[in-house]
Amino acid sequence: MSLLLVASTNAGIGMQDGMAVLRSGGAAVDAVIAVIRRVEANPEDHSVGYGGLPNLIGEIELDASIMDGRTLATGAVAALQGHQDAIDLARIVMNELPHVLIAGSGAARLAGDSGFPRRNLLTSEAKAIWQSRIETSDNDAYGGKIRELARKLSRDPERPLDAHGTVNVIARDRAGDIASGVSTSGWAWKYPGRVGDSPIIGAGNYADNRWGAAACTGRGEIAQRCCTAHSVVTFMRFGYSLHDALRLAACDLHGLDDAYRGEVNIIGVDRTGQHAAASTVAGKTYIVMTGAMQEVAEHEREFVPAPV
Repeated sequence: MSLLLVASTNAGIGMQDGMAVLRSGGAAVDAVIAVIRRVEANPEDHSVGYGGLPNLIGEIELDASIMDGRTLATGAVAALQGHQDAIDLARIVMNELPHVLIAGSGAARLAGDSGFPRRNLLTSEAKAIWQSRIETSDNDAYGGKIRELARKLSRDPERPLDAHGTVNVIARDRAGDIASGVSTSGWAWKYPGRVGDSPIIGAGNYADNRWGAAACTGRGEIAQRCCTAHSVVTFMRFGYSLHDALRLAACDLHGLDDAYRGEVNIIGVDRTGQHAAASTVAGKTYIVMTGAMQEVAEHEREFVPAPV
């Protein structure tokens, strides 16, 4: 079987690590984690792991999930604080617990019990970006108007960075098995405890060897409402091509009434190893690497506009 990695563009820093796993005969799950682990450690990426942008009260909360398309085994963590290794911890949940999702203080406890080191995830650059919106607000982020501030910043067109961001990766190994993984620091300036689509299996992440895999970035709330990743895989199960499945899933998103509307980007791989990606906004790209390639290739995502 041909080796394959498909990912969001910010995964570029880890693609060589993931392909090294696949070329050595490693499993797709291990390759996905190898890629994402590098992104989580990258302080220049303010949407994932160390250096991620915090919530309204200055705390970084990480979400992640991993799914094995051969067994449909899954593991996820949500609202993890004080630990960088969200994707590795998601695998601990998958392999060592009778659960799928561990959240909040329980996730931090599991990280400590599993030997993961604690780390202050807030870099000086991320703190400065966070303060640039908090300090110019008319509301008190630490007082009774926190909900109003969450709404205000969510609609703010002048925020210094897009408030959404995630890394997602799909891998196919020598045995033909596929796996998908997602990790994020979530929606910047979010209400504390907010959990998006990334750790929700079926919403932001889904893999099934029989049909394919899909993973999402962007406005997680609408991906949750449509179970977007699972929808892409289900459409392929019903006989649609990967391209048509992505279009249908994106059109479902456009049909939602959402006052905080933002982009959603989807990557996908079908059971034959074909890859594609779609976005609800124009000009977005994704990256690909096969076993025959020495460098990562960047491809344009298909733009799926809202119906007129």
